[in-house]
Amino acid sequence: MEKKRENDAFRIFSAIGIILIVAGHADFHIFDLGGLFPYYSFHVAVFLFISGYFYDENDEVHIGAYIRRKALRLLVPYFLWNLFYGGLAAVLKHFGFIIGDGITFKTLFLDPFLTGHQFGYNFPAWFVPSLFLVEVINVCMRRVLTAIRLNKEYLIMAAVLLAGILTVWFAIGGHVWGYYKFPGRILFMLPAFELGQLYKKKLERKDTLSNGIYFSILLVIQLIVVFSCAGLAYSTVWCASFANGPVIPFVTMATGIAFWLRVSKMLSPLLPGMKGTRQIGTNTYGIMMHHVPAFFLVKGTFFALSVFTPWCADFDKPAFLTDVNYIYLLNGMDVSKWIYIAAGVVIPLAIGKMSKAGYGALTEGLGRLRRQA
Repeated sequence: MEKKRENDAFRIFSAIGIILIVAGHADFHIFDLGGLFPYYSFHVAVFLFISGYFYDENDEVHIGAYIRRKALRLLVPYFLWNLFYGGLAAVLKHFGFIIGDGITFKTLFLDPFLTGHQFGYNFPAWFVPSLFLVEVINVCMRRVLTAIRLNKEYLIMAAVLLAGILTVWFAIGGHVWGYYKFPGRILFMLPAFELGQLYKKKLERKDTLSNGIYFSILLVIQLIVVFSCAGLAYSTVWCASFANGPVIPFVTMATGIAFWLRVSKMLSPLLPGMKGTRQIGTNTYGIMMHHVPAFFLVKGTFFALSVFTPWCADFDKPAFLTDVNYIYLLNGMDVSKWIYIAAGVVIPLAIGKMSKAGYGALTEGLGRLRRQA
């Protein structure tokens, strides 16, 4: 029963994390609690933490099989969708859109690791190849440390945290630029992944404070950080925009994760009645991959209304054609961003269902052909 509650809490945590990602790309700050927990101070770290939490040290015995499994689960779907969005960007350029690079070997196979922004429409999925590399580095590192009897969680956490702090320090000094952003990004992400393992093995059983005391301590820490710093947001993907020195980004990773994880644990008894949350929490890959195209469909609808009706007369067509991040607001009202949030979750879920149905039909057809042969 305890294990089930644990999994339910992390399913809710995953759902919250992906909603924060979608909201961040819609520039909708309703969930950041008045600026207390800015999305870009921790939301990428949520998924690294979750991945680290569910890492199984038994995979260190068969590293090759582990890497193949991760490649099939993460990279193969990514590269297929990358090809699709490359084709979409190429087609849309014939209709006046200037978004995304052309299809080349580099944009299909190298840029996903170097930038992840090659075609524009699927740019949030930059996280997928980066997560794959983090997981590969983690399992190889742990295999080596186990062999030399240094596989200690606090030691690993200290080492990767030091590497992350040094990376931010170099980035602030202007030394993490160009292709250096690629290893910089991975080194910056590793501490959040390892924090998931540390929490699972060492800290979770000590996480026994009452909700009142827990949130009081956490909010005091966060208020001190907020009032002492010049904005908490930073860019994980570009390993940049660190305004408060090399340590604060890791503090806000920890506080943001701690806040929403406890909220998720409080909500976990309600999960059986939260079917939508369950669906969102188990389909974060698809939502991350497809929510910006879902935004694009919403904007396309507003564009059509601006062309064929008197509505949406202030729609900015040049921005629509050139800026994948352009968000049109009905009557300039932020409340219309709820439309983007809903579309950014529901449309990817529908794409996921159709993809699974198509894959099921394909495998069934292939199986039938094999049996007939």
